Amino acid sequence: MVPAMGKASEPPDYLAVKSFPLYEGHGIIWLWYGEGKPDAPPKYFQDMDGFNAHAEYAETWDVSFPRAVENQLDVFHLPFVHYNTIGRGNRTLVNGPVVEQLDETSFVVYPFNQVDTGQRPKRASEVDVAAARNYLSFIYPNLWENYITKNMRILAFFAPVDEERTVIYIYYYPRFTGSSLIDGIAASAGMYFNEYVLHQDRRVVQGQRSSVFGDKLIAADAPILLFRRMLFKDKELTALLKISDSKGGAGWKGEGD
Repeated sequence: MVPAMGKASEPPDYLAVKSFPLYEGHGIIWLWYGEGKPDAPPKYFQDMDGFNAHAEYAETWDVSFPRAVENQLDVFHLPFVHYNTIGRGNRTLVNGPVVEQLDETSFVVYPFNQVDTGQRPKRASEVDVAAARNYLSFIYPNLWENYITKNMRILAFFAPVDEERTVIYIYYYPRFTGSSLIDGIAASAGMYFNEYVLHQDRRVVQGQRSSVFGDKLIAADAPILLFRRMLFKDKELTALLKISDSKGGAGWKGEGD
């Protein structure tokens, strides 16, 4: 109803507000940005059973959505940007990485970085995935998981605000004791370290140009290349973010609550 037109009047169609299907779960609110209605709930990571205690953190970066996501898929930058934290050890040589596409909207990345002693980096086909101790999981368009150990996970969700800003949500899940109280305290304490690591990324990523077109990629960028293939097929999201006029489908966009 439009008050100025009275209760007996029918508002014109051009005043109708567009609505979007929403889904809430796992502490996230998803928004369906495609045409029609989704035929299933949004996907979530299947290896999170048993994780209860966690800590959350969120902040807005002055960076485009693709740049924010690709930073977390980049296995090459760790020994440089995070030289004194998660990239310690100077493992600058990237073997592979092995990228296993699970379906049209999700994939797993197995990193195998080593100290460079002059050896040739191995191709993905030459790497033994069974030797992997940790991995990255990604569900298009914006859910990311770092499987550190069977008892520790870091999740990230990326919510575009506009073409130049993205909100990043970090969830830290430790499972050290099985006690929600003790593990919750550990999660809160550990989040300070995760924030520090995140801000190491922020200093670099916010200095990049927003557009990803024209980038020169190498073999170590295989996860980024796969993400871009998915993104450039998604005509709804690329149109909303004014990224391109590419063709394709749409999906759920998760956002921390």
